[in-house]
Amino acid sequence: MKKQVKKFFLIVNILIVTVAISACGLPGLSDSQGSSQNIRITALTTTESQIVANIIAQLIEHETPYKATIVNNLGSAPMQHQALYRHDADIQAAAYDGGELTANLLMAPIKDSKRANDTVRREVKKWWDQTYLHTYGFANNYAFMVNRKEQKQDHLYNISDLKKYQNKFSVGVASEWVNAPGVGYSNFQTAYGITFSKLHPMNIGLVYSALKSGKMNVILGYSTDGRIDSYHLNLLKDNKHFFPPYNCGMLINNYVLREHPELKPLLMRLVGHINVHEIRAMNYQVDDHLLEPATVAHQFLVKHHYFKEAQ
Repeated sequence: MKKQVKKFFLIVNILIVTVAISACGLPGLSDSQGSSQNIRITALTTTESQIVANIIAQLIEHETPYKATIVNNLGSAPMQHQALYRHDADIQAAAYDGGELTANLLMAPIKDSKRANDTVRREVKKWWDQTYLHTYGFANNYAFMVNRKEQKQDHLYNISDLKKYQNKFSVGVASEWVNAPGVGYSNFQTAYGITFSKLHPMNIGLVYSALKSGKMNVILGYSTDGRIDSYHLNLLKDNKHFFPPYNCGMLINNYVLREHPELKPLLMRLVGHINVHEIRAMNYQVDDHLLEPATVAHQFLVKHHYFKEAQ
């Protein structure tokens, strides 16, 4: 009975979100005309999403006779979902399983990485006739991080190690994390028994430089940010498995795969072949060296011999 009630509320919630978003116009769609020869790929406003969308688009255009169009600058996971749901787009370039679970499937976060990924794969197929490919090889999770020198000096390897410094360290965090449902600061305090006396919510773009300059001892950032490697930062292990996983994979409407069966093996070539250091390096090229995402995407495809005849 309990299971049936949960299923009922899940159906109602999905319908409410679908209707609500359907009432709004979606940015970035006006220039994307669908046809069987034009594969439309959604991209968020984030650097990472832009790069991955360009990788897919260039791979399709180079290896098939089809045109690929990027449906650009969608602001959230629900907007991308709605574009695919209404068949205004065919492929979602960057779909994070943690985000799909909570934002589109309206389910509770699942902290086991494999179970979260399998659940999204099963549910999107059942509800929306979509295929969720396995991850590219990286996850963009919340992550506490420190300078390497401080890590060695203070023996900081797990998040739990911060407890003895909770009244001493200055800790910079993204403002939006503090009240994030289910994974925000109050939930973190309960899970780890840590309350920082010097917590500084700030713009996420500032936390990395604050740590590098020594203004902060610890920060909470995102695990694929390009500055992690370039600033020589180390991530602390989430030893209580508090943060849910956000594995990144590709989401595809199945009508496209039925119409163009050769696309799936082509797109599967990207599965498991972009590791976290690779995506960080590409993000850094765009954010700090100001290269275009299309340029960085092309360099990746050439470097890893994705084109039959490298340009």
